[in-house]
Amino acid sequence: MKDEFQKRQTGYRKTALGRIGITEERGFITELFWEKGGSGADTRASDTPLLGRAFALLEAYLRGEEVDWSPLPLLPRGTPFQLRVWEELKKIPYGETRTYGQIAVCAGNPRAARAVGSANKRNPIPIIIPCHRVVGAGGKLGGFLWGVDIKQKLLALEEVEYEDTKS
Repeated sequence: MKDEFQKRQTGYRKTALGRIGITEERGFITELFWEKGGSGADTRASDTPLLGRAFALLEAYLRGEEVDWSPLPLLPRGTPFQLRVWEELKKIPYGETRTYGQIAVCAGNPRAARAVGSANKRNPIPIIIPCHRVVGAGGKLGGFLWGVDIKQKLLALEEVEYEDTKS
């Protein structure tokens, strides 16, 4: 039982966005999730070294610092197309956006802009795999799994300009 516990570990932090959890499995980050309205305590004492590094980078990012996530070993699970999309998302520089169509072209299927949106919705490691940096044609904000308000906060951290579809 102890061996199984060591294979999968989840830590939690209270952040400016709310309570966020990160899961590590066998030395890879496999999930980052937001607990809407989550009020549970931090679990720093049970963090692995990898979870500690991931949370330190997340906290720096949420303070508005540009963060290099590349040293974190990631293991998102998805279809081959989703994996290609998520690899393309990791290439979007801090403070920049790409459209769903641009990501579709880079992922090898220029007609798959909607499928890119679907892949973004299923991204198991948001923020680190920056699906929030994908916008609609013409810079329109588009959706986000955690809500448009959270997407706006993340883009504001990076000082990204986009077309506010609420006005």
